[in-house]
Amino acid sequence: MTDTKDLIQPDRGQDATAIHLVNKDGFEDFAKTLSAGQRASLAAQKFDGSGYQVGIVPDGDGFFAVGGVANPESLSSWCLAALAEALPGGTYRLAGERQAGVAMFGWMTAQYRFTRYRAEDKPAGPRVLLTGEIARMEALRAEAEAEMKVRDLVNTPAEDMGPAALEAECEKLAKAHGAQLKVTRGDTLEQEYPMVHAVGRAAARHHAPRIMHLTWGDEGDPVLAIVGKGVCFDSGGLDIKPGSGMRLMKKDMGGAAHAIALAGLVMGAQLKVRLHLLVPAVENAISGSAFRPGDVLASRKGLTVEIHNTDAEGRLILGDALTRASEEEPDLIVDFATLTGAARVAVGPDFAAMMARRDDTAEAFLAAGKENDDAPWRLPLPDSYREWLSSDIADLANAHQNAFAGASVAGLFLDRFVAEGLDWVHFDTFAWRPSAKPGRAKGGGACGLRASWHALRKRYGG
Repeated sequence: MTDTKDLIQPDRGQDATAIHLVNKDGFEDFAKTLSAGQRASLAAQKFDGSGYQVGIVPDGDGFFAVGGVANPESLSSWCLAALAEALPGGTYRLAGERQAGVAMFGWMTAQYRFTRYRAEDKPAGPRVLLTGEIARMEALRAEAEAEMKVRDLVNTPAEDMGPAALEAECEKLAKAHGAQLKVTRGDTLEQEYPMVHAVGRAAARHHAPRIMHLTWGDEGDPVLAIVGKGVCFDSGGLDIKPGSGMRLMKKDMGGAAHAIALAGLVMGAQLKVRLHLLVPAVENAISGSAFRPGDVLASRKGLTVEIHNTDAEGRLILGDALTRASEEEPDLIVDFATLTGAARVAVGPDFAAMMARRDDTAEAFLAAGKENDDAPWRLPLPDSYREWLSSDIADLANAHQNAFAGASVAGLFLDRFVAEGLDWVHFDTFAWRPSAKPGRAKGGGACGLRASWHALRKRYGG
């Protein structure tokens, strides 16, 4: 993971290069404060104050930087991200005793690099931003590190990020925060979590299925359950995906990555909760032992599930995990999954599709996301569509046979495994950015993580 301690530091009067922030409306007045040579320099760079523009202006023996933003008086998470990507390595502070606020997040995430398999040819060196907002700096550092954790896990290929590697991540998390971790595998998994076992049983031995259950916090505090889909690679099973659809399936454990990162934030901030993190981890592989279309699977809840499509496997492993989470009678369950292509058709890659049982909980998550530049988009859970999951021989089917409302129908399947009356929020997230934007590199990425974190922080304190 990129070391964020090199990217944001307390301002103690160190030498630093100034950054001026302007927009198109204010650029003409700003330019009047510059020398003719400095104005010419910006003109040569075609700088006019448009968003995400970066200008470097000579100033004596050094220089100062100019960044184009939409509103210099109200910075978003991404206002400084283009500067952090483009400026030379060095130390910077905002001019005029300005503070970066939430834009520190984008300053850090803009400098993320995934170098596990290939180092950068010419590292630019860290761009360090100085700030007087020490408490906020540390809070945003934790958020940026959680974002980078998601990126690292999702970017890692499946051979190196299989179920055992996800288990190792949970072990590392438990050790860092003094939590307890139970891992269920083998015959016990088949007995206690039969759908997790069925989905993962075709994988090679070193990618054998398992479920991780981490617990932390005082038993008297409200129970918060966080669940993440950990399909470490999804071939589609016997209903095999085409090659183009399989290319990015290393990211199908993106829900687990979100859940692990969010649990780290919860424990790091010492929220007053009894945390249960559940990560079912499998590879949906193809072999003679693969589960088949037409099979009927048992589940932890006791419901039987007819398999209409082996490529609708994520909801199966989540069903068992959500059942286990429900057994704790939690105050809230939040789950993350790269669950359906239908969600991407509906909202694209930049929004997490969110479903919730309770309107007030949904509104809290939507508001937290909007306030922190990570707004999800709510989709419905319509009772009228439940009949589409009916089966002639089992309690329900795992996939419906029409092309309608795929994300909502998948949510309705999960709803059958969440105990009646519980507060539950489901995120169908993409966990991938198909193209780069300032502060948001192409590749693995979190979507819905900050919305969830700020909603939980407001709900439980910390």
